[in-house]
Amino acid sequence: MNSLYDEFRVALHSVWTRRWLVLAVAWGICILGWLAIASIPNRYDSRARLLVDINEILPDEVQGGGGRPQLDQIRETLTSARNLEKVAATTGLLPAGANEREKAGAVGMLQKSIKVIPQQDNIFEITSSVAVGSLSDADNAKLASGVLDSLITVFRDDQLRGGRMNARESLKFLDAQIADREKALREVEARRGAFEAQNIGLIPGGSGSPAQRVEAARAELSQLDSQLVSAQAQLAAANGQLASTPQSIPGGGGVGGGVARQQLAGAQNELSSMRARGLTDAHPDVIALKSQIASLKAMADREGASGGGGGMQNPAYASLAAMRAERQATVSALSARKSQLMGDISKITAQQIQNPGIAAEYDRINGEYTAFKAQYDKLLAQREQVRLRGDVQTETDAIKIELLDPPSKPTSPAAPNRPLFLTLVLLAGIGGGIGAAFGLSQVRTSYSTAAKLERASGLPVIGSITEVVTPERHLDRRKKLVWLAGGGGALVGLYALLLVAEFIQRGMVA
Repeated sequence: MNSLYDEFRVALHSVWTRRWLVLAVAWGICILGWLAIASIPNRYDSRARLLVDINEILPDEVQGGGGRPQLDQIRETLTSARNLEKVAATTGLLPAGANEREKAGAVGMLQKSIKVIPQQDNIFEITSSVAVGSLSDADNAKLASGVLDSLITVFRDDQLRGGRMNARESLKFLDAQIADREKALREVEARRGAFEAQNIGLIPGGSGSPAQRVEAARAELSQLDSQLVSAQAQLAAANGQLASTPQSIPGGGGVGGGVARQQLAGAQNELSSMRARGLTDAHPDVIALKSQIASLKAMADREGASGGGGGMQNPAYASLAAMRAERQATVSALSARKSQLMGDISKITAQQIQNPGIAAEYDRINGEYTAFKAQYDKLLAQREQVRLRGDVQTETDAIKIELLDPPSKPTSPAAPNRPLFLTLVLLAGIGGGIGAAFGLSQVRTSYSTAAKLERASGLPVIGSITEVVTPERHLDRRKKLVWLAGGGGALVGLYALLLVAEFIQRGMVA
């Protein structure tokens, strides 16, 4: 314990003997450190909170994609280069007639100093940090809040004008695209018409390509097959019922003998009416009615042969006969339609086999027409959506911008913490001086005590001679101590003066 205490006393003595070195190094470190701190401009921060409310009057597909994508776009628009250039010009960061390089520098500085932080779905916190070395603290503090004021004003004006401008530009663009598609659509229609007229004997009538018409005919033919099987089964059932039903009832007169003739007269009148409407004998309804008339004629002949022979016409037999005639007509009509469809399919298939190039070209033209028509219809729908969105933005406040917290006016710098830095530099200077003096004592080969000399040399030390201080030397030492205290006091006084100047400067900003 005594040896440790002796070592501490020796180290303290070695530093004290080099006290002027301690003072000089402390002054050097402090002056350089305080100059470096003084060269760092104070940074002033300003904060504001902004509410951006999107008025979703229209559905999402008409409104333009929903609220969240628009809010993301708003966050990017706040710090866009175009907006920041306007902010730089408004706040005086850009002088009049600035070149592109100066504009890019000002915009880059603002992009680094402005931060947009989303707090909720439609609330944003905007912060600006300004530290321009060429400006005073008061100007930097004023600029920090002025940047946010200008940014919010520019953003609000752009949103009010930009929505209407974007709608007009979108309508103009869509009108041009619609005109181009309409022109192309008319050209394809003209080419298709000319191709059909040129190959009128090779292209069947009807809408769609030959392949589409064949597919439609086959689909209808499949339905007809099932309907024909059902109709034939119903006809077979009617024939069975008719075979088991007697034609007349014994013991009656000829009261019901004219039923078949009456039905025959009605059918013939209906046939005349059809021909008067312009229906030909190839029409399915005419074919079915002719088949029914033939059946009724046979029934009428049987009624004439029976005459008044002692029995009367069976009403059930007459009803079943009419039902059978109707079902026979249905089977005939379905069979005729099936034959017609099969003929159309065979005709189109034969034309495709004989003229494959014409069919392929016709399919290509139809496909081109379909593509242009789909694009044209889609552009028309988009134009209507844009027009509705433009009407909403013109007649209502589609985007409502409200300033929840105005930009704060900073009264003290956010960085650097200059009082702390000044104190740390002072402590570093004192510590550096002490360290330099102690290091120098370790380098030089001198011994402060006889014991250290004895340990270093390995020889016994007989004795040591103490220093004799004369009155003149004592006076000189006292004078130097006064100078040392004055140098140390001046250093601490300069530190205190810098602190006072810092707080006065902050008070001037407030």
